[in-house]
Amino acid sequence: MIQEQLDVLAFGPHPDDVELGCGGTLAKLAGMGYATGIIDLTRGEMGTRGTVAEREREAADAAQILGARLRENLAIPDADIRNTPENRRKLIDAVRKYRPALVFAPNHDDRHPDHRHAAQLITEACFYAGVEKIAPGPYDAFRPRRVIYYMITYEFEPSFLVDISAQYPQKLAAIKAHRSQFYNPAYPGRETFISSPEYLEAVEFRMRHYGWKAGVKYAEPLRVREAILLDDLFTALAGNKM
Repeated sequence: MIQEQLDVLAFGPHPDDVELGCGGTLAKLAGMGYATGIIDLTRGEMGTRGTVAEREREAADAAQILGARLRENLAIPDADIRNTPENRRKLIDAVRKYRPALVFAPNHDDRHPDHRHAAQLITEACFYAGVEKIAPGPYDAFRPRRVIYYMITYEFEPSFLVDISAQYPQKLAAIKAHRSQFYNPAYPGRETFISSPEYLEAVEFRMRHYGWKAGVKYAEPLRVREAILLDDLFTALAGNKM
């Protein structure tokens, strides 16, 4: 079977998680010519605001803003992401189909239980996708080079920061494309944790905070488990703020 190629694949537990955690980085990579894609694990059907149909349209609009070449949904039950053979198979097939060098996932420790469970599911699926005797199917075994974890609510000590100063307007526009979820006075429904105006202010504050630490205007914090190999130490570090 013909296998499609992506350079970068970002998994989100719910539509809008990728935008919050690594939307600026995805936009930056897409702008550099890398093929990026987004796969949402659930349809967000248990959310207080927004219907499944609304969230599907919003996700498509946000993906276009970020320059992603595709966005898919695995339709795993919302508020019930489990690390089961069936769910692992869905992710393994996606990884083998698109063969990304880099995979983005939510951090293992976060406020929403779905985020924590998704992190473990994605991590295991990326490993098992490289074992040809596990879940054999239409695609050849393939293991991404890195799983990179993004921040949503709870903070962690990042392995590195990505300058998204030029991409911050895209990130914010992609977040706001989820019109049913974030601050939107025109949308009916009760206020939630993420729909308050203070939430978007906090998102900007975090990007400004990490940007300040790096000597730029906006930056996204990311984490990897493995040591990072630098070929050109001077180029990589000489421009950083001490």
